[in-house]
Amino acid sequence: MVAQNKDCNYTLSGKIIDLHDGSVLPGAVLTIAGLETTVESDINGIYTFSNLCEGVYSIQISHPNCTTQGVKVKVSSNTKRNFKLEHHLEELNTITLQASIYRSKTKTNFEQKITEKQLDRFSNASLGDVLNTLSGVSSLNTGNAVVKPIINGVHSSRIVVMNNGVRMEDQEWGAEHAPSIDVNTIGNITLIKGAGALKYSGDAVGGIIVTEASKIPVKDTIYGKTHVTAATNGRGGSITSTLTKSYVNGWYGSVQGSLKRFGDYEAPDYVLSNTGNFERSLSARIGINRFDYGVEAYYSFFKNEIGILRASHIGGASDQVRAINSGIPLIIRDFTYDINAPKQDVTHHLFKVRGFKNFKNLGKVTLQYDLQQNERLEFDVRRSSNDDDRPSLDLVLNSHTIRLDLDTDNTDLFNLKTGIMAQYQKNIADPATGVRRLIPDYERFNLGIYGVADYSISDHFLVEVGGRFDYFNIDAQKFYKSSFWEDRNYDILFPEIVVEVFNNQLLTNPKLDYSNLSATLGTRYTFNDKYKLFMNYSLASRAPNPSELFSEGLHHSASRIELGDLRFNSEVAHKVSITLQKQGTTFGFSINPYINFINDFMIIEPTEIRQTIRGNFQVWEYRQTNATLAGIDIDASVTFTDYLNFYHQFSMVKGYDNTRDISLIDMPPVNTTNGLVYQNKELKNLRVELQSEYTFRQNEFPNNNFEAFIPETNTFELVDVSTPPDAYHLLHLHSNADFKLGENSMLNVGISVTNIFNTNYRNYLNRLRYYADDLGRNLSINLKITY
Repeated sequence: MVAQNKDCNYTLSGKIIDLHDGSVLPGAVLTIAGLETTVESDINGIYTFSNLCEGVYSIQISHPNCTTQGVKVKVSSNTKRNFKLEHHLEELNTITLQASIYRSKTKTNFEQKITEKQLDRFSNASLGDVLNTLSGVSSLNTGNAVVKPIINGVHSSRIVVMNNGVRMEDQEWGAEHAPSIDVNTIGNITLIKGAGALKYSGDAVGGIIVTEASKIPVKDTIYGKTHVTAATNGRGGSITSTLTKSYVNGWYGSVQGSLKRFGDYEAPDYVLSNTGNFERSLSARIGINRFDYGVEAYYSFFKNEIGILRASHIGGASDQVRAINSGIPLIIRDFTYDINAPKQDVTHHLFKVRGFKNFKNLGKVTLQYDLQQNERLEFDVRRSSNDDDRPSLDLVLNSHTIRLDLDTDNTDLFNLKTGIMAQYQKNIADPATGVRRLIPDYERFNLGIYGVADYSISDHFLVEVGGRFDYFNIDAQKFYKSSFWEDRNYDILFPEIVVEVFNNQLLTNPKLDYSNLSATLGTRYTFNDKYKLFMNYSLASRAPNPSELFSEGLHHSASRIELGDLRFNSEVAHKVSITLQKQGTTFGFSINPYINFINDFMIIEPTEIRQTIRGNFQVWEYRQTNATLAGIDIDASVTFTDYLNFYHQFSMVKGYDNTRDISLIDMPPVNTTNGLVYQNKELKNLRVELQSEYTFRQNEFPNNNFEAFIPETNTFELVDVSTPPDAYHLLHLHSNADFKLGENSMLNVGISVTNIFNTNYRNYLNRLRYYADDLGRNLSINLKITY
């Protein structure tokens, strides 16, 4: 009953939330009985009733695929009240969730989303290829099959990848170590540029990639999907299938498998010999999801055999100079599906068990344990054919992690997330390779604790603050050459870690400790219901990885000698970013300038060419410096008609070595992508996209050129490893349409052509650009059946 003759200036506001996982529900309709006053929750799930009198109101809340709920609320002042609805997914042909209803990982960092529907186009691609479609993300390539994401200019250990709630531990330190994830296991991807999501990590100097499995409905149903792809470049394809069964009591199970096979890829004018790949994956999950508790077990298997361009592994100094200075590869063979040395063979196992419980006056408590095993085999071109089946590098990394998290979302204004994690790792380097071990045996222990709180100062203004502490301990068993040990002055700095001396080698036992602090402080302001302003400062601290500390030898699939440094300190980054976002049905944009000051930045760069019994190899050496990275990412979209829209992306980052006053190596060049999209839902949901991709020449780079001695001519030749390739422009065409096969089944047919004009180009961030052009034209067909 509503009181009469009272001031009617009160407001009732709050959020509409998914009962199961706490994600916000935009588009919920709230109606006050009797007054027939109706409002709708916005993109953040927020609703507001204005000009209410004192009294008790009966409110009906409805949302697509949710059970309609009736509640009574007493209003005697400005009142905040959140409502939780049980959200179901009803339509089997649209299992995808819209990006807007994903729960934000942070409150004051601008997040970019990739939905399951967008992922469908990349069924035969890598995670790096998918992420490369976002502004501010580039890729560090080793040929075409090894694609490693670069976020705002940094990569490798500075990028944290969360795979279905598990931080990936797959020896990510290598420039040619791609994430061990099959994109077909992913339901959606969230990209956070920077270290703002302290729940996951404090060392994400570049950013955090969060991949999540598809949501499963709480209902009695069974559904699945199958993808089949075929492509002309590489003359291969892939097949993946997923089947899911769920019950109204909350139990569910899902199984997925993929197979991908490609032969040698091709540049416009020649075959890129020994560049095929053979990928297999399998995943399964089973669990129960109830109103206030849930348990899930998840397992995934991933295996990928990848050929490395044969022309990148050559013999003496003269061949090295000829290869880099030549316009075409020195080795070009007929097309084949065979994958020979040099190659990688990576196997990754992941197991996770996770449980949560909602406590009425406390919040959501989550406990998780995960186990990972990553085995990396790298095969070099051996001098003797009898050794062809023996890897040159054999590393097995076992990781055990346990974490406990508390999410208190029981107040309208203040939310707190806190947790603790512990991890134990053991790396085993098999000595049976007959080759000096690049990475030694080691054990690593990590203990971390974090807390993040956000406070709503008003309906439009929110502040977030957080902190994290991580302790790392590394205990290694490492052999050093006596000459290298003395050249680095290790005999003076670390005499106490020498265990035993063997002729010209020393066995050492480095025990290193690092204590790292990380923090975040940010605000989010919403105005005019369409604009948002995000401002965030993040402090990230990263301990040196085993490669940066211990490398001393030939990294075979990288085709270079790498040298680390025991003297390294933790890397500390201070990043400030601002994002202005406008959301609208006709015009929308986001502008994200940022600057990142990194102290003790660990960089690897070429220094010389060294002759070995296996041939001539570039030497790349790690060093520390102070660096500044600054840039801007821009996204914009315009809707011309109901059928036609245009989008634009622009990214620029500049990196400077402040100590030497030079540019940083491997900084992404300025690039822009523009696309015109036609979509007609009435015409088989036809979608046609013409995409233009322009990459500028990188004009800011360090001079790392050096001279190599040529024994045949008794002369020195300049080896140019610095000069970037020219700018290039590529055009791509993507199209797809839906065809109904039955009451609960649908066929989606997609056809794509990349590099339409078969343009010759070399990407500055492709490590094999010294030896060959990038990929030529590729026609692919994608068939997806949902049932």
